[in-house]
Amino acid sequence: MRRVLVAALLAAVLPVAGCAGHPASPQPAATRPGPAADAPASGIDVLFLTMMVAHIQQTLEIVGLGLDRTTDPEIRTLIAAVRATETDELATMRGWLRESGPSALAAAARHDHSGHSDAVAGLARLRAAPAAEVDGVLLDVLSAHQRTAADLARAQVKAGTSTRVCDLAGRIERSRTAEIELMAKLRR
Repeated sequence: MRRVLVAALLAAVLPVAGCAGHPASPQPAATRPGPAADAPASGIDVLFLTMMVAHIQQTLEIVGLGLDRTTDPEIRTLIAAVRATETDELATMRGWLRESGPSALAAAARHDHSGHSDAVAGLARLRAAPAAEVDGVLLDVLSAHQRTAADLARAQVKAGTSTRVCDLAGRIERSRTAEIELMAKLRR
């Protein structure tokens, strides 16, 4: 049963990351007032990108440590897919921040180094977990972390002005929600 769940998540996540052999079906874009879809034009869009860049870097730390510590093949498959997806998203977001100019890059750099206590505490908890508890701790830490990403993305969809940033936020919300659901099932 767990293999079926992992396969279902991978089918949902990999097209978002561009890892499938064919592109994902385009999602209908909501009509948004404001600037064109080709650039983050408002502070809210840049703020979302900045926060997500830092959040994804933390996710990559969590899954990197998870790959070092877990032995469960289904969990390893899941976190490898998370790493692939989020590495792609990170590159996209950094590119859009570069396009937004030096002030956006400076804001992202400041946010990258601000430290997020929840992620830091989660990493410490994962590092300290005895081998027999690593899988459960990893699933707890990563689920909480991905819930925050889904919440941020959901807020961006409602408040953002850039169509392409909001479209990415919608994909992030859907993929993180699917990951959280799968991790809940893997815990059983």
